[in-house]
Amino acid sequence: MTQTTLTQPTLTQFVSALADYDPNALPVAQAQRIVQDFVQPILGIETVTIWQALDRVLAADVISPISVPAHDNSAMDGFAFQGADLAADAATTLTIIGTVYAGRAFDGSVGPGECVRIMTGAVMPAGCDSVVPQEFTQRASDTTVTVPQGVVRTGDNRRLMGEDLLEGKAALTRGRILRPADLGLLASLGIGQVMVQRRLRVAFFSTGDELRSLGDPLDPGCIYDSNRYTLFGMLTRLGCELIDMGVVKDDPASLEAALRSACAHADAIITSGGVSVGAADYTKQIMAQLGDVTFWKIGMRPGRPMAFGTITSKGKTAYLFGLPGNPVAVMVTFYFFARDALLRMMGASSAPLPLLRAASQTDIRKKPGRTEYQRGILSTDSDGSPLVRITGSQGSGVLRSMSEANCMVVLRHEQGNVHAGDLVDVVVFDGLT
Repeated sequence: MTQTTLTQPTLTQFVSALADYDPNALPVAQAQRIVQDFVQPILGIETVTIWQALDRVLAADVISPISVPAHDNSAMDGFAFQGADLAADAATTLTIIGTVYAGRAFDGSVGPGECVRIMTGAVMPAGCDSVVPQEFTQRASDTTVTVPQGVVRTGDNRRLMGEDLLEGKAALTRGRILRPADLGLLASLGIGQVMVQRRLRVAFFSTGDELRSLGDPLDPGCIYDSNRYTLFGMLTRLGCELIDMGVVKDDPASLEAALRSACAHADAIITSGGVSVGAADYTKQIMAQLGDVTFWKIGMRPGRPMAFGTITSKGKTAYLFGLPGNPVAVMVTFYFFARDALLRMMGASSAPLPLLRAASQTDIRKKPGRTEYQRGILSTDSDGSPLVRITGSQGSGVLRSMSEANCMVVLRHEQGNVHAGDLVDVVVFDGLT
């Protein structure tokens, strides 16, 4: 199995060279830069059919073998003619000498004062450089058509050869995540196979003696594990190959065995729980023993504690993302830290979370000095302008409010209180990968 190739310096060396680095008070932006700069793309390329290529990362530029369109063609159903025939101050009457259909070339050329009836996509006959849509014309007889003054200009409604794409040019570039339109583009070029990066293998598990799997009875003080299912959904959207390792108990031997197993089979490991201060949190201890791991207290809410680095076991190395245990904090730290890093590991071109600006419908309390991510519901007012309101309680354990939300309101590090009507940054969940 091909493992991730890591470059020097080590994470410890990397962060020690940073100015103003403080793991106990780390701004969000600095933590994001560290993660993004430290991780490296995985190795491994495979060839797949376009039926298998959706959401895969392109491993090499796709060079177009043809020009698109291959010939000048009509963009409309209408009549093709020479633009020089258009009268400057009167209607123009043309003689119809034939019809040309899509997929069939016109035999002959069109002279002055002549035209051909033409269908959308049909090759422009020799001598023609313009098309007048059928609905703009007046039929004087079966053999003539009149073009009213001013309805078209020379060159209108003609698509030029190579207008979309020229032969020999890159149709799609390396690092692109292939979407439905890309599959259609590949097919239009006659390309049935592409080279893609192999899927990123991600192992994930939850830690905690209080956690129970679905179907198990709940003892007093116990809760069902929800984080694994949330992580499953987010990782699936990214197109990762998943290794679900279940719930790991809070004891050193179990945690070490889980981390070593994950390291042997995965490129990245994501854990939830065990990275904050706690008497039974052995995760930090085992992580430090097995790898090059730093533990952060990030200036954010929710999701302050986080671990990041690499784990090594039996000569194999995997990146580690130790996320908090609270359900909402897991989602926030994944979207704003792990997601971009995983995309980089996949070889994907930079794909930052899309932001839009929306007017807050209510006041929002916010202290400068930390970044806050609040669950919101995005809507529009009567004129179509975006509006956002906060979804109830913002506690990091209130997963229902995350389920009800359709966006995240991002309140910046230096930002203070928000007043109703102020514009705020919003990350929309729909379409988020």
